[in-house]
Amino acid sequence: MQVIRGLHNCRKQHQNGVITIGNFDGLHLGHQKMLGQLHAEAMRLDSHRCLMTFEPLPREYFSRGRTATARLMNRIEKIRVLSGFEPSLRPEYLLFLNFNQALAKMSAEDFIKHILVDTLKIKSVIIGDDFRFGRNRLGDFSLLQQFGEKYQFSVIKMDSHCIDHQRISSSRIRDALINNQLAEAEKMLGRAYTICGHVHHGEKLGRTIGFPTANIHLKRTETPLHGVYSVTMHSRKHGDVAGIANLGRRPTMNGNRVQLEVHLLDFNESIYGEHICVSFQHKIRDEKKFASIDDLKRQIQIDCKKAIDQLKTKTQK
Repeated sequence: MQVIRGLHNCRKQHQNGVITIGNFDGLHLGHQKMLGQLHAEAMRLDSHRCLMTFEPLPREYFSRGRTATARLMNRIEKIRVLSGFEPSLRPEYLLFLNFNQALAKMSAEDFIKHILVDTLKIKSVIIGDDFRFGRNRLGDFSLLQQFGEKYQFSVIKMDSHCIDHQRISSSRIRDALINNQLAEAEKMLGRAYTICGHVHHGEKLGRTIGFPTANIHLKRTETPLHGVYSVTMHSRKHGDVAGIANLGRRPTMNGNRVQLEVHLLDFNESIYGEHICVSFQHKIRDEKKFASIDDLKRQIQIDCKKAIDQLKTKTQK
């Protein structure tokens, strides 16, 4: 899968393909169904597949100066998850469009004409049933159909994917995570909710109290999860390792920014500099400020025992 950063980097080999467009935040089972349809359409037309998405997400752009809704994944995680999909779900090209003032002001008609037709010369486009685009979100399936007839590309609208008669959406997954329904989120994602990043040197306060932690750069300002969780850490070098994670602002240490810290159970290897992924399995408790470091140490001991029990129970299911 080739990553294309910006429309200005599109070349002739990126033209005449089948494309799907959207935020694809989370790449959940509904998104995966669209990617399966993308594959089928590309096979039918003997063409390549392209997923077009935006960075930042449109809602983040329009919330300038205000706190945006927490996204499920950042750009790097989106690339990682797509790269890990089986070939029938993995597009040949992943195109990131910079969502800036020019794109925000572009009419839906100009988006189709200048981007889809003139630059990409698409053969077919696949969208979700709730997809809107262009200035004031006036572009929709009907408008795409009109232009498709004029410029000879086909348009396919995908119905929402449902579980238990409820539509899967990024918003619904986000709400499940916020409300500590991790199993429900996992069901919609098709995998445990995961955050990835590089391990960097922190203040090493955990090491001084007997619980060394791996500190992961989040590369995001907000997250739908806050608190202490039982987790599974995965890295290429060490495989899967059980642990507990604190995701929050570390009130006992007077922290002021959201941070992910992972303490790995029965693990003594150095992982500084490694790229790891942390899969959240169960919520243990909310984050809280302790009166003393000794109180914090006692609570972490309790948390570790709970994490071991929770992870053991999930493995046995």
